[in-house]
Amino acid sequence: MKLTSLKFLTTGMRAATVLLWGLLLLAFAGPGAAQTKGNRHGDCRIGIYQLHDGSDVDIGLTDGDHLRWRRKDGTTGVLTETSNDHWASTLGWTSRSDGKQVSFSDCSTGKIVFDGVPGQRIPLDVTDTVFDGAGVRLAGRLVMPRGNAKVPIVVLVHGSEDFSARDFYALQRQLPTEGIGVFVYDKRGTGASSGRYSQSYLLLADDAIAAMHEAKRLAGDRAGRVGYQGGSQAGWVVPLAAKIEPVDFAIVGFGLAVSPMEEDREAIALDMTRQGYGADVMAKAMKVADANAAIVRSDFREGYDQLAALRAQYASEPWFKHVHGDFSFYLLDNPEATVREKGPILLANVSADYDPMPVLRNLDTPQLWILGEDDTEAPSAETAQRLRELIGQGRPITLAMFPHADHGIYEYETGADGTRVSTRNPDGYFVMMRDFIRNGRLGDHYGSSTINKSNKGGS
Repeated sequence: MKLTSLKFLTTGMRAATVLLWGLLLLAFAGPGAAQTKGNRHGDCRIGIYQLHDGSDVDIGLTDGDHLRWRRKDGTTGVLTETSNDHWASTLGWTSRSDGKQVSFSDCSTGKIVFDGVPGQRIPLDVTDTVFDGAGVRLAGRLVMPRGNAKVPIVVLVHGSEDFSARDFYALQRQLPTEGIGVFVYDKRGTGASSGRYSQSYLLLADDAIAAMHEAKRLAGDRAGRVGYQGGSQAGWVVPLAAKIEPVDFAIVGFGLAVSPMEEDREAIALDMTRQGYGADVMAKAMKVADANAAIVRSDFREGYDQLAALRAQYASEPWFKHVHGDFSFYLLDNPEATVREKGPILLANVSADYDPMPVLRNLDTPQLWILGEDDTEAPSAETAQRLRELIGQGRPITLAMFPHADHGIYEYETGADGTRVSTRNPDGYFVMMRDFIRNGRLGDHYGSSTINKSNKGGS
């Protein structure tokens, strides 16, 4: 459960401005995927291109009047038009030039020159659809590699974002060029889907199951293995959907095996640890966490007096300004009247004390969990420990940990003031997901990641 400014436009997503609850992301949308609608919605340059050197590059939406390029090695940048169909790139989510220049031909020819290398748009088979979710009509899209061969199908399950996955998820183009079909859909209350935005994991799991059925229907005889991929909040939704109705595989990126309430406490504890405070300050910070949790559990109706008393007691102490957490900062930074009014909307139907462990202990679906060791939004240490225990008990889980990776599995630079700026996904991140979708198992080496496998982790 994360109220944050959305940066995450992909399944990469992280640097923009939309208040959301839940963990982000959607993974390759990107931290910087701005989650305001891109001004270039429907731009004919959007697509994936085969370059003459044998590599490919995806061109997708981001915030404002820009485009974002992504490569399967994890590198990415923002494109700004400098003249007619000529664009300059900046590194990751920094404002620093990376020296790359990009140009496009007339849209009818689908040609590109990326960093001096010519290329051609890759044709894919795209079918848009509208289907029934749990009491709503959902807008979806099946993207398939050309041909008649049977291929694995992955359903992309969103995080807590409130923008259109069909507009922003780059995996819908990247994976089909690897012989994988992708079904992407706008979650309820976003994009072209009907209904009200919700944080109910059960409702969202039911919607994911409906999307899985629609993907199989549209793919017909071409559907091979079918499963889910999702990031952040999807860490609670995907296993639940797979338990309700079995699938062949499930991939969770930067999700959690703890409850949203535990997540907030872990994030505040990490806030204090990163600032170098000891046990005495930690105890005070946990009192603040508990007061905020009481307000959330009351559906924002009660508990404000206790929070006000703690604020009066501690606000002048230097550690207090560093209390952020995953939802606590919203309660601390806004007037009581605003929190009472907006809180129930931002956390609509959220299961704040949802315990994911009973599902994970009893889930037979082969799972790949990908975590960042330096995740500040969804601290990964306790989740990793719980997953390793499940692996030791023989559950079909593979855990991959990337060092120096924050939420969204993003590598980062740290400024003099301690602020992190995302630069890229680590090498191996995309290939790891591709391999697991194809086979339900991983090899031994994917970039800098450390991998723990159950001997039941493959299929």
